[in-house]
Amino acid sequence: SLAVPLGTSQSNSWTVCISEVDGYSHLSAYERKRLKNITENAKFFAALKLHEASVLRMSGVGKVPIHLVCGFSWFELQKLPMSSQPQVPVGPLPMVPEDQAENSKWTEALLGTWMRITFCWLSFWFSRYQESLSSMVLSEENIRKVVKARVCSMAIHPSESTILVAAGDKLGHIGLWNSCRTEEGHHMFIPHSFQVNCMHFSPCNPAHLLSLSNDTLRCGDVTRAVFDEICRSEESFSCFDFLEEHACSALVSHWGGVVAVVDTRTPGASAELSADIGFGRTRTVHVHPVNKHYFLAAGLLDVCVFDVRYLKAKGNKPLSSLPGHTKSVASAYFSPVTGSRVVTVCADDKLRVYDTTSLSPTAKLLSSIRHNNNTGRWLTRFRAIWDPKQEHCFLVGSMAQPRQIQVFQDTGKLLHSFCNVDCLASVCSINVVHPSQNILVGGNSSGRLHVFK
Repeated sequence: SLAVPLGTSQSNSWTVCISEVDGYSHLSAYERKRLKNITENAKFFAALKLHEASVLRMSGVGKVPIHLVCGFSWFELQKLPMSSQPQVPVGPLPMVPEDQAENSKWTEALLGTWMRITFCWLSFWFSRYQESLSSMVLSEENIRKVVKARVCSMAIHPSESTILVAAGDKLGHIGLWNSCRTEEGHHMFIPHSFQVNCMHFSPCNPAHLLSLSNDTLRCGDVTRAVFDEICRSEESFSCFDFLEEHACSALVSHWGGVVAVVDTRTPGASAELSADIGFGRTRTVHVHPVNKHYFLAAGLLDVCVFDVRYLKAKGNKPLSSLPGHTKSVASAYFSPVTGSRVVTVCADDKLRVYDTTSLSPTAKLLSSIRHNNNTGRWLTRFRAIWDPKQEHCFLVGSMAQPRQIQVFQDTGKLLHSFCNVDCLASVCSINVVHPSQNILVGGNSSGRLHVFK
């Protein structure tokens, strides 16, 4: 017989005893293997140390009875908590190891090493980044006047083989220029009646170039050689951004403070949703790069983060506010990878960088950079843009002499200045950086583009 007495008060353990009786030796190989598996399973249950007793009868092969004593059913065993595993509390936890009392000196050394090698790595990374910036130069053949009036917006095609730049001016013109093929020249189109405030190549289909003027949002579709009208409004538009990677919907802001959600797949249709966010004026909107339901809006003195899922006609409250601006704000943009930083340009001659990691009710100011932002009425206002390849570096035009485009770290450190006393003699208010290549394009008030590569 095979007997498994369990749960005895003295040993509190499971034991397994297999004894051969007359006729046991004639069991088949399969039956002997099965008995071996039963024995090993019994040992496993013994390791659980379950002390309450009950008897579960099982009939074995060859009518060999097996008796298991257990306080729980098999399904109850599956639900038993892992009492040996400590429960970790929710929220932030201090970086203190389990054996802190015994090895605190070694713990400090380990964490210190981690910090030291991290800063060494960051220093090396920024050094390499500065080297790449220094290698980008401007030459005469990379300068071209592509629109008639001052540049108000630009976009660069994501192609890695060709530098195709689109520029929109104050008169509603859009210029396209392939700077890699001088024989192709540049070509100007007139899809708008008013200044082109914002432009983007579609992130899912670069054959589409979307452009926004005061009265219309259009999509230039090169496959059909047409500028479709996506949306029209009697209220002046100021800026737009895509709400999803597939670019099926866009968030559009009005100069009067209203924001609207537009379906880009239905040309000529009105907005799906219109919401007053309480701003006297809204200059730019920007969608969070990771959490697409969050968007950033910059107004007169206000810069706030909203959740598009909870927008309503009126009475909208911001999720987070970025305070401290004392004059009108020209632009505000999330950092490109995580959205954990926001850079703003303000008429109080400051560039500000905020920490938006947690989107707390009031965002923390990380750095404030003194910068001459008084462009006057004849220059397009500066917009500080992030390098799409770097999470912690942004570019902005400059009023300084000699004329230049400046690159800052989010700490406020000036990393590099793009300049060329022979080729760059004007202020480049609007700039765009290629998403994967070391290419920078600056646009000035005469409709001229400058390509650093």
